[in-house]
Amino acid sequence: MARVLLGGIARPIHALGQILSPAAAAVSRRSDPPLPASPPAPVADVSHHSPSEVLRSFRELRRLHIELPTGELGIDDGVLLKWKADFGSTLGSCVILGASSVLSKPPTGSTTQAEPAAADSTAAALDTSRETEEPGSLPDSLYTNGGLKLRVVWTISSLIAASARHYLLHPIICNHETLESLDLTDADGQGVLTMDKRQLQELRVRPVSPSGSSHRTLMPALSMRLHYAPLIELPGGTLLKGATLVAIRPSEDALREGQGAGAAGPVGTCWISEAFEEPYRTAAKVLLKRRAYCLEMNSF
Repeated sequence: MARVLLGGIARPIHALGQILSPAAAAVSRRSDPPLPASPPAPVADVSHHSPSEVLRSFRELRRLHIELPTGELGIDDGVLLKWKADFGSTLGSCVILGASSVLSKPPTGSTTQAEPAAADSTAAALDTSRETEEPGSLPDSLYTNGGLKLRVVWTISSLIAASARHYLLHPIICNHETLESLDLTDADGQGVLTMDKRQLQELRVRPVSPSGSSHRTLMPALSMRLHYAPLIELPGGTLLKGATLVAIRPSEDALREGQGAGAAGPVGTCWISEAFEEPYRTAAKVLLKRRAYCLEMNSF
């Protein structure tokens, strides 16, 4: 397994665009036979190496993990925004979890509870603020203070970040035909792009469709399911205000499977609920129990 760290970068997306240029950011690598310990080289000594140059020394590369120093999306303090996407030659699926603020539950004066906490420690957290929902309508709290517009921005920004990562990895994937899995993450834990063996092979066979002159993969028409809760409480007392889960798939896939727009997919909701690590996995499971609002987005 090779692990490439891109460090000392002001804007990760711009840096990733330099992945094939000699002026790329500093990198470090780790391969399976451990090398003898040696003092770390100064950044200036390795800054001229690009990931492609580093990876040339791997003839049978099977698993690759690349980590950016930060996420691409600039978000305000206290706001939660995480995404996970998988790609073949184009987007396979994307799950986005957001919250307008993340708070800690204040300690209560009396700690005794009538019921033991073990009963709900496994599944899920408390959904403490269920507002009334009229069929087919979005909750009123989504319309206040630009809430719905903000979530659209979250969705589009996450998709653009994912498609830019995918587009710029294409040369590395094509140059390493033995590659079986690839993950591109960031140190902030904001976004994860994954590709398995089948998806990597699909990309090698079908060329990437760029989005105009921008350096990212063209997004197909998309079907989205949005789940929203004004407030949920996670195990440990973390509160998510304005919690939102968006599950996205290409519209063509849903229609081909005969499930209609906004369908969960052939494996149910596992790809949604298991997209994130705890405690955010619990948040996704809680939100999946809320009403789903189906949305469509044109190719962009």
